[in-house]
Amino acid sequence: MTVGRMAFSGVLLTGIAMFCTTAWAQSLPVKDQVELFAAAKQGLRTGIARKTREVDARPALPGEVIVTRIKGEGIETISKPAAAGDWVVRNRCPETGNEEILVKAEKFPTRYGEPQSKPDAQGYRAFKPLGGDMGYFIVSKEIGDFTFTAPWGEAMVARTGDAIVQVPSDPSDTYRIAAASFACTYEIVTPAK
Repeated sequence: MTVGRMAFSGVLLTGIAMFCTTAWAQSLPVKDQVELFAAAKQGLRTGIARKTREVDARPALPGEVIVTRIKGEGIETISKPAAAGDWVVRNRCPETGNEEILVKAEKFPTRYGEPQSKPDAQGYRAFKPLGGDMGYFIVSKEIGDFTFTAPWGEAMVARTGDAIVQVPSDPSDTYRIAAASFACTYEIVTPAK
């Protein structure tokens, strides 16, 4: 198979996966994750966690779109095109397929600090999360699966057992972390009830 055909096949499979994920997600109720977080906080069902597992990151190419795929779930979200200075962050979490996310230039230094290694052949360097406290709650069976608009403007699906995390200094920065990714990359400081 030629490189051109492989690239086309990859694009075709990604398109099919996006269509299937989108069709399923469209059948779910739409909820406001910030309102849900506020209700969980008021009901004393939130806790504190911090991301502690090292990640690999590389500078994003301007215009690059990152498709975040969770092993066993499919596409979690699709980023907007990267701007100059943005970063592609790859979790070190085999349970979830070492998923990648796009982190905006202004947020990256406050979340990951300085590189811990030299770039590898693909440009990835090791970074240690700065361990900022994040509020969180776990999506219960009562809440159920739902969709919402992530802070970066893309649709996101939250499933029962996932964590909804919030930056304490910016309640609008509230998003989903897949259950397996949360367990793999976050440390619980204060358990949620």
